[in-house]
Amino acid sequence: MNQTTLMKLQYNQVIEKIQEKAIGEHSKAIIGEWLPQSHLATVEKRQIETKEARLILDSNQHVPFMGLSRIVVLMDQVRKGLILTPGDLVECGDFLRSSRLIMKFFEKNQYQTPTLYAYSRYLPDLMEIETAIEAKISNQKIVDTATTQLAKIRRKKIELQKEIQEKLMKFIRHGKNKEMIQESMVVKKGEHYTVPIKASYKNKVAGTLIEESSKGQTAFIEPSAVSKLNEQLNQLMMEETMEEYQILAELTGYLAENEAVIDQAIETITVLDCIFARGKYSREINGVTPKVNKEERIHLIGGRHPFLPSDAIPLNFEIGEAYRGLVITGANAGGKTVVLKTIGLLTLMAMVGLQVPAKEGTELAVFDQIFVDIGDQQNLENALSTFSGHLKNIGEMLPKINRHTFVLFDEIGSGTEPNEGASLAIAIMGEMYQKGAIIVATTHYGEVKRFAQEHEDFVPAAMAFDQETLSPLYRLIVGQVGESQALWIAQKMNLTANVIEKAQSYINKAPFETTRQTFKLAQKPLNTSNETLVLYTKGDRVELTESKKVGLVFQDDEQENVQIYVDGEIKEVLRRRIRLLAGREVLYPQDYDLEQLFSDFHERKQEKDLLRGSKKAHKRLDKEAKQRRFNQKDQ
Repeated sequence: MNQTTLMKLQYNQVIEKIQEKAIGEHSKAIIGEWLPQSHLATVEKRQIETKEARLILDSNQHVPFMGLSRIVVLMDQVRKGLILTPGDLVECGDFLRSSRLIMKFFEKNQYQTPTLYAYSRYLPDLMEIETAIEAKISNQKIVDTATTQLAKIRRKKIELQKEIQEKLMKFIRHGKNKEMIQESMVVKKGEHYTVPIKASYKNKVAGTLIEESSKGQTAFIEPSAVSKLNEQLNQLMMEETMEEYQILAELTGYLAENEAVIDQAIETITVLDCIFARGKYSREINGVTPKVNKEERIHLIGGRHPFLPSDAIPLNFEIGEAYRGLVITGANAGGKTVVLKTIGLLTLMAMVGLQVPAKEGTELAVFDQIFVDIGDQQNLENALSTFSGHLKNIGEMLPKINRHTFVLFDEIGSGTEPNEGASLAIAIMGEMYQKGAIIVATTHYGEVKRFAQEHEDFVPAAMAFDQETLSPLYRLIVGQVGESQALWIAQKMNLTANVIEKAQSYINKAPFETTRQTFKLAQKPLNTSNETLVLYTKGDRVELTESKKVGLVFQDDEQENVQIYVDGEIKEVLRRRIRLLAGREVLYPQDYDLEQLFSDFHERKQEKDLLRGSKKAHKRLDKEAKQRRFNQKDQ
């Protein structure tokens, strides 16, 4: 199956959803490799499997899948000659128990699920290994009673540990040792039982220094009284490890001896896990089992795209019986592309064995090939335009088109001059039709719509649109030709009513407005000395062309120079060296006080303070006046 098709129709996302429902890692890997099947019998068999899994799930029964998550990895370790840990053996034991219980489970449900029962009948019963693991391992540890020798070793070990503890506590409680003891407790360091002694006394205690604290204040010493006992204990621990190894090797050996039978069980239970993953996802999307055929016939009743909200308008769709080509027209936002993706994805889902989100009675075709040309095919790396990308995609399809091929086109022929694009679209569909393909295309081109109306085996369809409310209804109406509803979309995009009204009048064949108009300059020109002068108003923002500085017009007396406020001061600048950037009517509200643009903040504040009668402001003003008079006297 074409990988572009699978990606464009979101098939890979559906596969990921199924993988989430599987239990075993091996199952997830197998599901990741699934492709839609083109063989009708295979698809029918998969649909039966999924339907039976749904019956079990819907009756709230649970298949006893256990130990499946890592069984493949664990058996690989067995094949390599590795000895499994107690925890690993427990997982293997769970899997073997699962094999036996699954066989009984489907035997009980054989009349409901005859196909799944047939798969489970040959699952092995390895209860002897299962029982051996259960008898010798509990809570991820080897039990004392696994062997007589292990029980004997562990009993001696406990007795020795108790004897060592008693001797050490006697040493700690002895009066002459009290001064040397750092803490009255027995501390185990590695395989040695020690007493914490103050560092200053470490050479006065008969025994072996095992370790010192990080600060050097405490020495952990194994007194001579327990040295031999500790050696005996270490010997017992070595014997215990060897015995445990023998037990684990024996249990792992049982698995190795039955490797082929266990692999058969893994394969069968993995198949069942994958089937139930399909069933779980089918239940999640509230799917039904579709009828499937190899006659290129699609009859979709109330179909829904699985990734759309549950309240999305369901789709009714037919093709392959009364007509082999369908051309869908209508508004850009009306749902045409969703129709293509829905019928394409639901067909792929049926071909992989999934139930589909639709109503009972839905029938889907099993195709050899499904091709799509949906979305922007632009490729910057290969310098392909959108139109070239579409043609490259179609060019790769054409040699592979034959009977049992389903082709989906979105906006066929778009991206170029309309007449040429429409002619090319019609030629492409005609060529594919002659080769035997089933074709569904969307378009805005009038010529393509006319082709669908006139061709004996094509039918036009439209996406329903409410003309009163100017809103799409997302419903496909076969036999009608839809309008593109460009004006509705323009209205949604907030184009002005005047523009939309004019566009509607042009659609109704009104003559275009073609009269030439005369446009006045924003400022009136003044002819002086054979030079066209532009008058400025106070507050206009201008650029000084020589220095590239930006300033504000302070005053224009219609003379050669204009007073410009720039860099905090007012300068006179030649008119021809000024360029208008923005008029004051654009920059400021109508009642804006322009004077504040040309005065310093402190000056404006002082002026306001004086107006409101501030004593402090008046005193400051008097002080400034006195200072000016004083300065004049000095001069």
